[in-house]
Amino acid sequence: MENQEPNLAIRFLAEDERPREKLMNLGPRALSHAELLAILINSGNKNASALHLARQALVVAGHNLQKLQRMSWQELSEIKGIGAAKALTLTSAFELGKRRREEEAKEITRINNSREAYLQFEYLMEDHAREEFWILLLNRANGIIAKIRLSEGGTSGTVVDPKIVFQIALKNLASNIILCHNHPSGNLNPSTQDIELTKKLCAGARLLDIYVRDHIILGNQKYFSFADEGLI
Repeated sequence: MENQEPNLAIRFLAEDERPREKLMNLGPRALSHAELLAILINSGNKNASALHLARQALVVAGHNLQKLQRMSWQELSEIKGIGAAKALTLTSAFELGKRRREEEAKEITRINNSREAYLQFEYLMEDHAREEFWILLLNRANGIIAKIRLSEGGTSGTVVDPKIVFQIALKNLASNIILCHNHPSGNLNPSTQDIELTKKLCAGARLLDIYVRDHIILGNQKYFSFADEGLI
């Protein structure tokens, strides 16, 4: 159990077990989630090391980085031993990561595969606790025209009106569209409703000489592509 592990101050750990030294010698990929968080937390207190505080934060988030990232700085500061200063540092780090992904997405001007489509939406929805439905509008060469949020629902679903989808596509002279919504639970399997909606939109789009190129479901830093799975 997490709270049964010895809570040694980091200075008492072997040098190759200390997060900072491990990062310098082996690079960031060699560190666990807790070790990376410990570096951000920076220091512990008389009762707990920075590494122990990092592990406690992960326990509160169910060992789910996406859930941890969704927490406000106020919620993070309520974790025993974290406090406002450390919470603000963590929130800032999460936001920088999100902005880096946003910049990566903006460098893509033409969609060639499902991953490039996923990147257009990941930074927008990954940390959302509610389902959202977006469409990516493309020209005939799959160049990006715009991405538009159509609806926001609860934790397990959102309503999409096909008439609105086609109205927006026609207004923007889109030749191709990519659908996308998130599953806050992290379960990427499409529901029966997801499959039926996709079929309906594909059929309606063909009548308007518009092609639905993909439907992306994202969650927990991964994605499911209808096109990759042969469902479109």
